[in-house]
Amino acid sequence: MIAVVVAAASAQENTVGIALLDKVAADTDTVQKALVDPGFKNAVVAHGEKVGIEVEVVERDPAQTGFVPQAKRWVVERAYGILMLHRRLARDYEHLPRSSESRVYWAMTAVILRRLIGATAAARCST
Repeated sequence: MIAVVVAAASAQENTVGIALLDKVAADTDTVQKALVDPGFKNAVVAHGEKVGIEVEVVERDPAQTGFVPQAKRWVVERAYGILMLHRRLARDYEHLPRSSESRVYWAMTAVILRRLIGATAAARCST
């Protein structure tokens, strides 16, 4: 995980997307492309060009019906699922966005450590 932005549910996706691109661009110069869902508009794509990150909107094929996995978006959904295994992230317990951001970093650090040491799935719910 390179960067985390926590915002109120009322915040528009474009505002959050721009903030996230700014954090990613400030933290690393190796990210060249970001895949986003159709909720992000042209403002995020234009901002990505400014900070040197190509932003590609992954559109669903209108001819397809039912559940169809989208390119690379399953990685994001898997990450959300993993984060929900950490009980502090399953509900909104934090009062400050930066507290929630730190909890996300802690959770992903725990995931990476478990993968490195080969811990079992039973240990996931301990945090």
